[in-house]
Amino acid sequence: MERRALFFTAPQQVALRDEELEPPAFGQVLVETLISAISPGTELLIYRGQAPGDLAKDETIAALAGSFAFPLKYGYAVVGRVAAQGHGVAPEWEGRLVFAFHPHESHFLASPDELLMLPPDLPPEDAVFFPNMETAVAFLLDGQPLMGEQVAVFGQGIVGLLLTALLARWPLAALVTLDLYPKRRLASETLGAHVSLDPRVPDALVQLAARLQGSRPYPGADLTYEVSGEPAALDQAIAATGFSGRVVIGSWYGQKRADLHLGGSFHRSRMRLISSQVSSIAPELCGRWNKSRRYQLTWQMLQEVKPARLITHRFPLGQAAQAYELLDQNPGEVIQIVLTY
Repeated sequence: MERRALFFTAPQQVALRDEELEPPAFGQVLVETLISAISPGTELLIYRGQAPGDLAKDETIAALAGSFAFPLKYGYAVVGRVAAQGHGVAPEWEGRLVFAFHPHESHFLASPDELLMLPPDLPPEDAVFFPNMETAVAFLLDGQPLMGEQVAVFGQGIVGLLLTALLARWPLAALVTLDLYPKRRLASETLGAHVSLDPRVPDALVQLAARLQGSRPYPGADLTYEVSGEPAALDQAIAATGFSGRVVIGSWYGQKRADLHLGGSFHRSRMRLISSQVSSIAPELCGRWNKSRRYQLTWQMLQEVKPARLITHRFPLGQAAQAYELLDQNPGEVIQIVLTY
């Protein structure tokens, strides 16, 4: 049979190619894709040619082997249905809805241990947010917000919004978010931010400081997240953080460099800059946490948050080029794009 697969072929260029696909071998299943989500962070870096070409795509996921050099397949959020199975696969997989960390393509082969069965009551349009929700969960585990803390989040793309939805469940003294685009700021307040500010205005940090409650004797945020994908925001995040505060850096900047001003108050601030990425679990948590436990919590949060409401655009796979062009040229109109099959 043939499948249709999406390739990034050069900066600002994607193409669909038909490929021959063998029947499932022993221990494999054939998955027919129903929906896949475009990552507005990593995939936009690839689309713009800003991902390091010599870097491995993901050393922990078999479907993402290889580097970011063109041409390449990429994507990591697919929901489909098991359409066929080879010998040696348990009967319970037949016809099941599954999630996979897999590129955008109409059909693919996988072993059951590369798939996650959807909970029975979770719709595919919620389940396709699994990687972004898991990332948000990882950010919380790494940031460790405390009751009564003042928290700022720079960036309200899809991961930032899901992070805000989770932080809003904490009894925080203040939860202030910042994003360039009005659509995202409105969504942020809908999900529980106390206020969402525009970081471009000249007095953005003054406004942020004014929103933080009880800021004396230690002015500034206790915990700040930088998840905007923009290196300049990291400098703002550091400036917004108070003495002995924590800055969790969840953005991947690709080839973009961060110009930081560390010669002023930062030098005496004793704040911590924490690198956070979902492919691993912090060593200090590994005695009690593993990926299986984090997966279970991610499914629970998907059922409670119901993120399908954040889908702003749906494109059939054949119109993928228009989807990426929209994301590249008009990011303020987009929260989450999904491809349908």
